[in-house]
Amino acid sequence: MGRITIGSASVKLDDRLIAHLELVFVTKLRRHEPFIFRWTKDVSVGGGRESKWVQPSGDIDIRFDSRARIPINPAWVEALMATANSPSGLYIVPEPDPGESVDPLAEAAWPTTRD
Repeated sequence: MGRITIGSASVKLDDRLIAHLELVFVTKLRRHEPFIFRWTKDVSVGGGRESKWVQPSGDIDIRFDSRARIPINPAWVEALMATANSPSGLYIVPEPDPGESVDPLAEAAWPTTRD
């Protein structure tokens, strides 16, 4: 479990997921495209959801637990990028099979019900 820290907010995630999110972050920020990153918080830290505004001048720290290079699934990067380009912002979607064409916005990937 690595972590992504944006400002003072930090989220622990699987290294495989972080490797894919990192590509989305770098691509969006290199293009000077700010976005919202949303995630659900673990029950052990109170649960709920958190959102952070990510911009090129922001303080972002991405750390991996493992030193191993992680194979990238282009279909997952594409699905994550689709959420980042949406009004809802970047949120975590399940990893599709490699080569699978997925429209994460067609599914209710981000919860729309109120807790």
